Amino acid sequence: MIYLKTDEEIELMRESNLLVGMTLGEMAKWVAPGITTLKLDKIAEEFIRDHGAEPGFLGYAGYPNSLCISVNEVIVHGIPNSYALREGDIVSIDCGVVKNGFNGDSAYTFCVGEVAPEVKQLLKTTKESLYLGIEHAVEGKRIGDIGHAIQTYCEARGYSVVRELCGHGVGKNLHEEPNVPNYGRPGTGPLLKNGMCIAIEPMINLGARNIVIERDGWTTRTRDRKPSAHFEHTVAIKGGKADILSSFEYIEQVLGDKSI
Repeated sequence: MIYLKTDEEIELMRESNLLVGMTLGEMAKWVAPGITTLKLDKIAEEFIRDHGAEPGFLGYAGYPNSLCISVNEVIVHGIPNSYALREGDIVSIDCGVVKNGFNGDSAYTFCVGEVAPEVKQLLKTTKESLYLGIEHAVEGKRIGDIGHAIQTYCEARGYSVVRELCGHGVGKNLHEEPNVPNYGRPGTGPLLKNGMCIAIEPMINLGARNIVIERDGWTTRTRDRKPSAHFEHTVAIKGGKADILSSFEYIEQVLGDKSI
């Protein structure tokens, strides 16, 4: 069942998603060599609660923390721990909040200090592919059009697309139908309609697309241990067009010309 949202519900979702953007902006102030991923998690949880919301991931299906923090070859669902970020790392921070009964969900991959040029290019391409996918999140197109746009853009540049994990519908539940893969054929999959709210989140690898899920049941990394990038926006289809509910603006205000 795909739940279509009213304009009023979309505005409530915008509030949730803007808080996610603000939280990621706060993370941008702290991401630096020496800080532990657990410290980032604690700062984010406090920030979310101070703004009258609840962390959306904490306790979800038993997940133990407020953020998913995935370093280098970890694709997604990295559990915050005592690891201290190092110069040259990349770190995907995936954040969710619940406010007004609706979920916000967005992710950004940060550079820690100076990062190798080929890795920085992976991040740039992944972020660009997110916006290309969003261009297809319009009334009358299909889910396959979004995935096709992401896949062809990234594969043409020599990267691989993770198949086992995908974007999803968002609303009162963090994960709703439909699934939104980052690969696909144009004109296939569920029809996109006004009121649909979806998280589009390319997960793109520098090496092969094969993945490994660690024994903790969450941490998902590349099998070849090459870096992976992850960017995510929650988007509403409204007035026939894609309306991006989350925001990277708070991150970009902090990073300035160091933004990806």
